[in-house]
Amino acid sequence: MNTVKIRNIELGSGIPKICVPIVAITKNEILEEAKNFGSIPVDIAEWRVDWYEDVFDIEILKQTLFELRAALGEIPLLFTFRTSKEGGEKSIDSKTYSELNIAAARTGHVDLIDVEAFTGDEIVKEIIEKVHEYGIKVVASNHDFFATPSKEEIISRLMKMQELGADIPKIAVMPQSKKDVLTLLSATEEMYSHHADRPIITMSMAGTGLISRLAGETFGSALTFGAAKKASAPGQIGVNELHEVLKIIHSGI
Repeated sequence: MNTVKIRNIELGSGIPKICVPIVAITKNEILEEAKNFGSIPVDIAEWRVDWYEDVFDIEILKQTLFELRAALGEIPLLFTFRTSKEGGEKSIDSKTYSELNIAAARTGHVDLIDVEAFTGDEIVKEIIEKVHEYGIKVVASNHDFFATPSKEEIISRLMKMQELGADIPKIAVMPQSKKDVLTLLSATEEMYSHHADRPIITMSMAGTGLISRLAGETFGSALTFGAAKKASAPGQIGVNELHEVLKIIHSGI
């Protein structure tokens, strides 16, 4: 298993890292949230840029990104436009989606870019190649807010992300039963043990799937998400509580 180094954080080794989303509409709100990150147990900050009111004005976006980078200091930054088709706040056409992510990478103010893996192979490969040219890592993602696919399908999607060239494959699914959570955890373990050559991120959403956000070190998920203020997905718990539980599990392994 190859790890991925982002600033001072190494994904894929030891205790799962904690990513905290910044979910805000205005620049002032975004920067205020970021300034509080020094007082919470966060390894990576995620800017959910699909919430931002000026997201489609590239020049304003770049200025906000510049100020956000300064506010975060050395905390790595994941840039994410979550499209409405995968649970995000705004719809976007493929061309604009590509341009937005590449423009963010070009600034040098981000450390990781989230790319929705099933946007289309050609455009995903193009984004990944361009982002890599700027020395930025890629999280390829897929979100199913309605169901949990079969174990084989989950593994297939994660392997597809590896084939596309992503540095970190990620999948989030919605459980309809407790057995669905077991399906996700079983798929995670098999992917980690037999197929992955890089860190992976998996989670089962909502309250039913909460255990999957806590048990990554046992089953093979390298990162989990916790909320400082507003949660960006169903089932996220507070970052302080998450940090304590991860430490407890780590100490017993």
